[in-house]
Amino acid sequence: MQAVSAGLVFAATPFSNVANVAWAQSLQSSKFRPIIDANGNYDVPPFGNVSLMHFTDVHAQLIPAFYREPNIHLGSSELENTLPHMVGKHLLNHLGLKAGTHDAHALAFLDFETLAHKFGAMGGYAHMATLVKNIRGSRPGSLLLDGGDTWQGSATSLWTKGQDMIDADLMLGVDVMTGHWEFTYGMERIQEVIENDFAGKIDFVAQNVLDLEFEDPVFNPYVIKEINGVPTAIIGQAFPYVPIANPRHLVEDWQFGIQEERLQSMIDEARGKGAQVVVLLSHNGMDIDLKLASRMKGLTAIMGGHTHDAVPVCMEIASPSGKTLVINSGSAGKFLSVLDLDVKDGKVRDYKFALVPVFSNLLKPDPEMQAYIEKVRKPFLGKLNEELAVSKTTLYRRSTFNGTFDQLLLDAMMEVFDAQIAFSPGFRWGMSVLPGQSITMEDLMSQTAMTYPQTFKDNMKGSLIKNILEDVADNRFNPDPYMQQGGDMARLGGLTYTIDPTQKIGKRIQNMQLNGKPIDANKSYSVARWASVGKDIEGPPIWEVVAEYLRSKKEVTIGKLNNPIIKNVSGHKGIEIA
Repeated sequence: MQAVSAGLVFAATPFSNVANVAWAQSLQSSKFRPIIDANGNYDVPPFGNVSLMHFTDVHAQLIPAFYREPNIHLGSSELENTLPHMVGKHLLNHLGLKAGTHDAHALAFLDFETLAHKFGAMGGYAHMATLVKNIRGSRPGSLLLDGGDTWQGSATSLWTKGQDMIDADLMLGVDVMTGHWEFTYGMERIQEVIENDFAGKIDFVAQNVLDLEFEDPVFNPYVIKEINGVPTAIIGQAFPYVPIANPRHLVEDWQFGIQEERLQSMIDEARGKGAQVVVLLSHNGMDIDLKLASRMKGLTAIMGGHTHDAVPVCMEIASPSGKTLVINSGSAGKFLSVLDLDVKDGKVRDYKFALVPVFSNLLKPDPEMQAYIEKVRKPFLGKLNEELAVSKTTLYRRSTFNGTFDQLLLDAMMEVFDAQIAFSPGFRWGMSVLPGQSITMEDLMSQTAMTYPQTFKDNMKGSLIKNILEDVADNRFNPDPYMQQGGDMARLGGLTYTIDPTQKIGKRIQNMQLNGKPIDANKSYSVARWASVGKDIEGPPIWEVVAEYLRSKKEVTIGKLNNPIIKNVSGHKGIEIA
């Protein structure tokens, strides 16, 4: 028997683990406490003497917007049915959180449209600035950490090479930063910003980025800052798979990786210099961070990003030195994490954690930041505000397999290129559009603004299509988190398939069909694609292709999503039919 809804097909067969991940059995979490009361008041009382604020994966969103959380967020192996792989009512039940509240809306997709209208847009740097100032006012000496993916994801950031976000971070008072999509502006741009804009103001740290020829560190691996007399080390961990997930030629002189041994040496070095608190500012993704936490000695906490997981509790992982705390702070400017530590005699005695939602209707915009945002956006408003079409459907991206905005991109490519099949990357960034709203150029750019946006059509044999899907599936579902090197599953137009996440590579993708007929391994099919990591790709940028499509349609409705049949996920808390 199969359950079918909104284009989702779930094969009702039992799940079986494919790996014994012993470290995962140590997963525990702190107790969730709602941050916003029934009257819309924030409740984040200060605690301890060392406070760290953290945000990540803003993706260049300067103004408040809507961002729908996923209704499919599958994990792999023993990490399935644990945080962060819970969605909807499963997540709220786990937290003991009542649906329909501010916190519930921030964390889950449930009643998204209704609650979005009720509670308003989230994020925005002017509202974030107000929250940061309020938190800092109650926690003197606290640090503000930026986990990366800040300079990419909007039209204005692309057109200014990230400068709008760089200046916004400086105004916000960021102390330390690491990166991922920042690297897609190229090596020279990164170094230019660090040497000029950030000099003496923001520390860019990344212990795992080395010169390819001599293996010398490209960036400072860590920085030690005193917080109320407590030496606190912040070690940087840039996204370890930049040359795989993004074009290699943009960082051709640098090597990345998790660099476990080097990280342990940096922890030991920082401890040797007197650090009583050692924090990893990570862009690994949460599953990697959970494993890494179990293997490092002397690490107090990991404050992570990349997978866009809004996890409202602090995960406690058994490590060689006792316990390491792991947090992940969501995305799109929706949240600010606050980690408070009580440190005495060189040891952390206790802690409190809060994932604080940034509701624009509850936080007054900071006047200085608001004025800056209006100024930096003003030259581009004519382009940004162009209304391309009206959406009759909620448009969103975040999902393990497909989203309605992804489907829109696929439909546009297939029509404009007259292709049988379309591929779109499994990106997690991109803001949502509510039913009845106009899709503006700004909305479209929030899904597509990047430095390698070229679209093209070519012919691919069925065997190659299968191999590509198997490779992407292994990046997403390999039972070893260290082998998960990309985003979510590639989005597909035209072609349908079945996937079994519990299988090994080569056996996950099954029953590939086009128009009801099996894909022939030896036959060639026309395929439209974009965002290739190859060099010297030619073709119109994706936003031009989709804008042309939208202008011709006037209105768009996304019906059935082209999601695969998903096997062996019965009872999973990472799936809820929307």
